[in-house]
Amino acid sequence: MTARCAARRCSLLAVLASGLLSGCAATTTFTLTPAPQPPICQRGSQSLHAVVLWGGKWRIGQKEVSEREVAAQAGIERFFRESGCFAQARVRRLATAPEPGEQAAALAGAANVNLVVVVLVRELGPVVRLGSSAALIEGGTEVVLEISTFEPRVSTPVRAFSTHWQNGGPGVLKGVASLPADMESALAASLQPEPR
Repeated sequence: MTARCAARRCSLLAVLASGLLSGCAATTTFTLTPAPQPPICQRGSQSLHAVVLWGGKWRIGQKEVSEREVAAQAGIERFFRESGCFAQARVRRLATAPEPGEQAAALAGAANVNLVVVVLVRELGPVVRLGSSAALIEGGTEVVLEISTFEPRVSTPVRAFSTHWQNGGPGVLKGVASLPADMESALAASLQPEPR
């Protein structure tokens, strides 16, 4: 290797390193569609009992579905256990049939609950984009949810909306370890529990 080639390689590595170090601040963004959405979580002296049905609605060709579903379930269960969103919440996996609305109506009537919340996970995972900013690498994690709520004995949703939550930025690289916490954060942004 010539001295000139070695100098070019060192210069390239210096540019890459400075790009990675200069943009490592992660930011969080989320959008609700349609927006705005009033809180789903209980307020004030309310004491709501809910059933939460969740399932994956993954894109065709989604990789590592079982790992994503384990992370999703861990985040969903921890959110409803620790957030105070409802006085009582039972989390259940959505069955493949019948339709979510029929399952929600049946559960609400049989389980004596105030509300059924259906959470469909469309995306949960790390993202990496090369060359999209001055830092050369832009990454983070992304959560996309479809959320609907049902009242007892009603098979059509009272409310339905989607959430697109992202955390990352230039120079940020994240793996799968944060996915349960990312799911919790996306649910908090979507359902809006009262501060504890």
